[in-house]
Amino acid sequence: MSLGPHLLLAVMEGTVSALVLALAALGLSLVFGVMRVVNVAHGEFVMLGAVLAWWFSHLIPNPAIGFLVAIVAAPIAVGAAAWVIDRLILRRFNYQPEATIVATIGLLYIIQQLVLMTYGPDARSVEPPFYFRIVLPWFGYSGYKLSVAGISAVLLVLAWLAITRSRFGIIMRATQFDSETAQAFGIPVSRVYAAVFAAGAMLAAIAGVLIVPITPAHYLMGQDPLLLSFIVVIIGGLGNLRGTVIAALIIGLTDGVMSAFFAPTLAKILATLLVALVLVFRPNGLFSGGLRARTR
Repeated sequence: MSLGPHLLLAVMEGTVSALVLALAALGLSLVFGVMRVVNVAHGEFVMLGAVLAWWFSHLIPNPAIGFLVAIVAAPIAVGAAAWVIDRLILRRFNYQPEATIVATIGLLYIIQQLVLMTYGPDARSVEPPFYFRIVLPWFGYSGYKLSVAGISAVLLVLAWLAITRSRFGIIMRATQFDSETAQAFGIPVSRVYAAVFAAGAMLAAIAGVLIVPITPAHYLMGQDPLLLSFIVVIIGGLGNLRGTVIAALIIGLTDGVMSAFFAPTLAKILATLLVALVLVFRPNGLFSGGLRARTR
């Protein structure tokens, strides 16, 4: 394959990865932007989505029906678990940054061990819900991967509409701006926090469901999404949807091109260097401004 087609394939792979990464990173960004909680266990919500997708596909023989059930039921189950975690753990620590970091580190290992005991140590694949290939002049490309990119893009648009246009989005932004004033005006801040934490977990779980036909489900698969989500959030700016999407595209396309022409390790080195530069020169991110900046 010549340079042109090889580069096009790398860009397509990078775009798919970037849009799925944007979903996972947006969940992490919202949680920190609103709650000021650094959720170290965020990658495990991606892993839980993937494992639950495998479980539903195992129960339902038809791949298309199993995928439809998983894309709905897995995020709801993970979101419900996140709600309980917020009520039982984070709220009791009063969302103090140091305490919640330690708590979510412990939660990370608890989730991993529970999945290891129930799901096992093996990486398990899920059959794609449909098979077709887009025939290009130089090669054929997976229709499912293109569908993943499309679904991710639609969900990002819906998330933007929910944040900027819905009543809950207004309440969430008010809570992020000044939680004490919001509480004084009758906004149930603790419930908003629980809903935001559950929403962030649901976005991560959806990302897990979407990638499991591409990357096998494994109890340790949450490590890479966590690291890349942190990189995206630092570069894009906490709580900034536009910055999250742009940073995810930068990281995803860089990873796709570097992995195709050089080595995946080089892509991660460049991402780490970019994070270091952002922390030095723009510590609030390249697109800092938080949830409020997106409504102007």
